Amino acid sequence: MSKVFDLLREKDDKILRSGSAFRVYFSDVAMMTSIDRIAQIYHQPLPDLLFEAQKTHRQHHDPRAIQLCTLGNIKTGACPEDCGYCSQSVHHQTELQPEPLMKIDEVVAEAKMAKAAGSTRFCMGAAWREVRDGAAFDRVLEMVRQVAALDLEVCCTLGMLKPHQAKQLKEAGLTAYNHNLDTSPSYYSKVITTRTYQDRLETIRTVSEAGISVCCGGILGMGESTQDRLDFLAALSGLDPVPESIPINCLIPIVGTPLENAPPVDPIDLVRVIATTRILFPRSMVRLTAGRTQMSDELQALCFMAGANSIFTGSVLLTAPNPERSHDEALLDRLGMVPKPL
Repeated sequence: MSKVFDLLREKDDKILRSGSAFRVYFSDVAMMTSIDRIAQIYHQPLPDLLFEAQKTHRQHHDPRAIQLCTLGNIKTGACPEDCGYCSQSVHHQTELQPEPLMKIDEVVAEAKMAKAAGSTRFCMGAAWREVRDGAAFDRVLEMVRQVAALDLEVCCTLGMLKPHQAKQLKEAGLTAYNHNLDTSPSYYSKVITTRTYQDRLETIRTVSEAGISVCCGGILGMGESTQDRLDFLAALSGLDPVPESIPINCLIPIVGTPLENAPPVDPIDLVRVIATTRILFPRSMVRLTAGRTQMSDELQALCFMAGANSIFTGSVLLTAPNPERSHDEALLDRLGMVPKPL
């Protein structure tokens, strides 16, 4: 595994939250793209940045193909974490009503509908801090088995994992596991206090060592600086292997959460992050994820030109609004783009 994890384990958590310390003790990791290099890519004139991103994208992907994914919320609310962006936290006074873990046949029915609508990856999210052995996890394992049998890529996001649980998910047929870093090490504690950056990295390591592809991204618009965004990308580049899937989310401010009044992400900043991500991770799927209802068709098209090659379809993304499938189909048709086959 990456030397990054070993270095992190040696550092006190207080040091981990220092951006300057982050840059210093990652500076000798050969696989880590330097902050200076990432900044150089990000800050170049936009036409040059997009040209470089397009060249990189075309070398490794079909520039017309967009993978369609579907994210289902299989267990809603009552999460003990205090993530400042999330409506499902017990720490926030939102209108969300908790719901128990779904039945297996309900989830399989959703997966079948997603496949019929063109999705090739079906993701299942549960509002848990961590996976606990027992009947609920056994049910999730059976969900994975049955969804995998539909000839779909299967992804889960269930919180922290132990090695034996990751192994069980792998054996059940799990394709990928989503566990986002969210933001930079130095900004992280301003958004979340119930789980450390180290915790997140350890879960990602557990997933990788089980042979499961890593889906790991972040959220823009939580009050972070441009430097935080560059440090976040540096943290992603230090993972070994680098994520196969990188979701780039724009915050959807939810009433009752600490970030309910956060200003929207500047559209050009979003395009710069997408393009920089594509250049840094040429073979990864870069997923334009949450916040698309707040984006114009023109902005989404520009993100595709910058290297995003996946979206999540369906009217709801976990608990947040998402464009209707009919709108996505019409947009791709207008752009001359097509759903990516499995």
